[in-house]
Amino acid sequence: MRQPAVAGRFYPDDPDDLEEMISWCFTHRLGPGLPERTGDSRRIMGAMAPHAVYMCSGMTAARTYRALREDGLPELYVIIGPDHYGTAMGRTVLCFDDFRTPLGICRSDREVCARLAECFPDDPRVHSREHAVEVQVPFIQYIDPDPRIVAITMGDQSPRSAAELAGALREACAGRDTVVIASTDMSHYIPKEEAERLDSMVLDRVSCMDVEGMYRAVYDNRISMCGYGPTATAMLFCEGCDPKMLGHTDSYDALGMDPSAVVGYASAVFERGQN
Repeated sequence: MRQPAVAGRFYPDDPDDLEEMISWCFTHRLGPGLPERTGDSRRIMGAMAPHAVYMCSGMTAARTYRALREDGLPELYVIIGPDHYGTAMGRTVLCFDDFRTPLGICRSDREVCARLAECFPDDPRVHSREHAVEVQVPFIQYIDPDPRIVAITMGDQSPRSAAELAGALREACAGRDTVVIASTDMSHYIPKEEAERLDSMVLDRVSCMDVEGMYRAVYDNRISMCGYGPTATAMLFCEGCDPKMLGHTDSYDALGMDPSAVVGYASAVFERGQN
């Protein structure tokens, strides 16, 4: 069982308080409003969502999860996050363990994990402190009463690593109704105007499903987006899909504190065509 590492810090550790906080994220002035229905169209194959403290980024994350709920609940959520602590040692690492949150136990899909384990190691220790996957799980539990997840941490976010992971996911998830969620924040601790400019370079390429262009924007401009590898993986997994940008905010928008050092947040989904 993977125990929560950031409950009580990034989000409340009391179940009732956590449900109230997530509802607040949806209904906040920066949020999308509560989901109006549970849909059945199932067009969304991939998504982006931020992973900061809920009071900062939860409203933007809620935009992704409202879209998922209203699109229809998938069989499987693959959550890919970056390695913030260097514990992955440059590897892409799975976690077979179920995730415990204040809202209960979220089961790991052992069948898909076993398929992926032919290419990538299972090492729960890498995931034990990492928040990028963890903070997505309560949102998933909020919209889905019985979700199954696959948790992945990328230690190497290079184009080659993203392509290898996307290819492995296509094979491992074949026949399963899957959503791949890229957990990422955007620019970190720079002036608000600069963050908006740099983030827009990346999001412009995401909105064109231009993986190579996104990498160029990040590398050439030294943009401190922490989950560009997961984002590239989701885009590659969703090749041929239509991108839909849902929101772009920052920590100043949320808290009104220190416009000279903001962190940016973005949400998006990648949808199958309607034909």
